[in-house]
Amino acid sequence: MKILDNLNQKAIISKLNATDKNGVLNELSTALAEASGGNQEEMMRVLLDRERLGSTGIGGGIAIPHGKMKSLDSLSMAFGRSHKGVNFETMDGKPAYLFFLLLAPQDSTGGHLKMLARISQLLKDSVFKERLINAADQRELYATFEEEDKEF
Repeated sequence: MKILDNLNQKAIISKLNATDKNGVLNELSTALAEASGGNQEEMMRVLLDRERLGSTGIGGGIAIPHGKMKSLDSLSMAFGRSHKGVNFETMDGKPAYLFFLLLAPQDSTGGHLKMLARISQLLKDSVFKERLINAADQRELYATFEEEDKEF
């Protein structure tokens, strides 16, 4: 499963301004809504409902907020990076710097699980992770995903 099949370049934020979890979710869902034409308020509601079940901050500087929406026809993603780090209530208690927001159609089962697995697999690669952290801007972040997708 290729990342860029679901991640629009306009939904990549190279410098998140948010300083807390809700701010990150708001910035990412706004970028995703603008890129996809989706409903940002519904996205926020779904993401916050999911976070109430337990944080999607997996540790190691990474969070993968995700959820399911009735109004979506296909898997949609946003990516954001924070240079300062954000308290995202991660499993290891450390700040998160890389954020993959993933929203799937309500009745989707396999697609979003495959993408979650793909993202988790990618982020085990320390070289790839470093490239995301050190990319200069949105364009370079996109190119990093593009290069990784070619190898997949």
